[in-house]
Amino acid sequence: MVRDLAPADLESVVRIDARASGRRRREYYERKLAEVTRDTGIRISLAAECGGTFAGFLLGRLYYGEFGLPEPTAIIDSIGVDPDLRGKSVGRALLAQLETNLRAIGIDTIRTEVEWNHLDLLGFLGAHGFAPAPVLCLAKKLG
Repeated sequence: MVRDLAPADLESVVRIDARASGRRRREYYERKLAEVTRDTGIRISLAAECGGTFAGFLLGRLYYGEFGLPEPTAIIDSIGVDPDLRGKSVGRALLAQLETNLRAIGIDTIRTEVEWNHLDLLGFLGAHGFAPAPVLCLAKKLG
């Protein structure tokens, strides 16, 4: 079952992220969940449950014209699936519901960023139609 992400999901999101990343980022997710559930804009963040157990999450936002992009775009900030439930179509269900919701409101582009060596996530996203975008992300380290 896929549903809207709620503030009460914070601990489950932190737990799944910590299992996947090896670090607890409670403050980060507390801030992100507050943003995506409190803001008055259209909410696109989702949670997945398997048999009543929190199985995964997708945090996203809609942007209208940021970075010089003329069309409205959905951005996936974070996606996570309980490691014990990987391979059970949880991530696929989250993406499918997101796509359905976005099409219904006329959004036709989803963007995200992935570390180039995060091969599992790159493979997952590639299998679901994601490909390199025709933009270049630039960064500068401040010494």
